[in-house]
Amino acid sequence: MSTTQSALPSYNHRAGAGPALVFLHYWGGSARTWDVVLDLLPRQEAVSIDFRGWGRSRGLPGPFGLEQLAEDTLAVIDEAGIDDYVLVGHSMGGKVAQLIAATRPAGLRGAVLVGSGPAVPAAEITPEYQEQLSHAYDTEESAAGARDHVLTSTPLSATLAAQVLEDSRASVDDARTEWPLRGIAEDVSDRTLLIDVPSLVVAGERDRVEPVVVLERNLVPYLADADFVVLPRTGHLMPLEAPEALAAAIAAFVADLP
Repeated sequence: MSTTQSALPSYNHRAGAGPALVFLHYWGGSARTWDVVLDLLPRQEAVSIDFRGWGRSRGLPGPFGLEQLAEDTLAVIDEAGIDDYVLVGHSMGGKVAQLIAATRPAGLRGAVLVGSGPAVPAAEITPEYQEQLSHAYDTEESAAGARDHVLTSTPLSATLAAQVLEDSRASVDDARTEWPLRGIAEDVSDRTLLIDVPSLVVAGERDRVEPVVVLERNLVPYLADADFVVLPRTGHLMPLEAPEALAAAIAAFVADLP
């Protein structure tokens, strides 16, 4: 696996069979959020990105909004020489994936939206909620509380728990507040309606961040060709809580692509 760092966000690129899987992380995650899932899909070509302002890409300047993250992702795909791919976006990364897919880029075969930010923000996304959320990662104590009481519903290993804590703090301030103060409240339904490739929406049965009912009402109806899967007994951090089930869902979706 090669690791690349340039004016673009840092990313890992692993050779393998196509279509390539392009992994986009959640607010507070990094490329390595996907490592366990990647290990379960060993034959697949894969790219995993540290979004601008996060992880190894935190030295890059802003802006850090969804449109910029989408542009960055397309530039990474181009630099990596990938012309046949599936987007796999988690939470914030799922909303970025919707913006990318809406442009109908050449080579895009499908999109997997994992606990994704919905096309239409849920009614619970009020200014008061946004302000509170913007401080979730301010300290190690607050980040650990978010990890244990909001993001997950099942215990993580000590190694993964430490990784989540480290990644949630590995960002610049403007990148860390961009999603809760702006991106989470953006209505992108006009663009989600433009997506013309097959999609798979994956929900966590116990997800408190993007509950099953929100994805059913605020995302699935805006996708022209979507399957919907609920992973049992898991919260929002499905790539870490239920990697086997998630990898199996991704593999089945890719195998069924036309």
